[in-house]
Amino acid sequence: MSIRIISSIAVPEGDGVIVRRLMPVAGLRNFDPFVLWDHFDIAGGGFPDHPHRGFEAITYLFDGGMKHADNLGNRGTIHAGGAQAFTAGRGIVHSEFPDDHAHGIQLWINLPQRLKSIDPNYRQVEADSIPESCEDGVTIRTIVGEGGAISLRSVVEYMEIRMAAGSALQRDIPTGFRGFIYAVEGEAMLDGKALACGDAAFAEDAPAIRLESSAGARLMWCFGKPHHEPIYQHGPFVD
Repeated sequence: MSIRIISSIAVPEGDGVIVRRLMPVAGLRNFDPFVLWDHFDIAGGGFPDHPHRGFEAITYLFDGGMKHADNLGNRGTIHAGGAQAFTAGRGIVHSEFPDDHAHGIQLWINLPQRLKSIDPNYRQVEADSIPESCEDGVTIRTIVGEGGAISLRSVVEYMEIRMAAGSALQRDIPTGFRGFIYAVEGEAMLDGKALACGDAAFAEDAPAIRLESSAGARLMWCFGKPHHEPIYQHGPFVD
């Protein structure tokens, strides 16, 4: 089992926006099947019309609201606890702007080569459509995965995990999956390794992971089955 801790870094993006980026950055271009991870907290600026192709994306909100518009005619706004997703496929042009304020994560997931040219589409879900379970001080919201609110063309588990002070969680990782746990708020211990806000613990060949938090934490669980194909990313395009 291999676990390594990597910290996100602040980078400019869009129109006057600063995000905490985990990937792609120097030293971590991608982590098959995951291509981009941006943690944003913005009250101005945004992301004017820009094109994409070759991947799927999810924007998940912790607080505030995010407005979406695209060249397919879709218009929508999600709010805290909700998510919007698009399949870029052969090509889509969209924009995203905060509705006063937006705090959340944008994740890109690569499409396998055989699906790079599928039709683009968009979908969104509000907070009450995302399944939530609570046990022993741990709340899990399943965005993608078994029983999750959003379906993707790749096999992925994507969840928000909120841990109360003094709680612990032991969770199995499906065979053949790889991925990471990202700390949004608070601190946690992962198999003896400290995970602070803005850090991610990348896991490979791990059958299970144990999380503990003495003071409480908000974490994102992001694991998936790799495509085992080359990833060629050119800005907004993943070919």
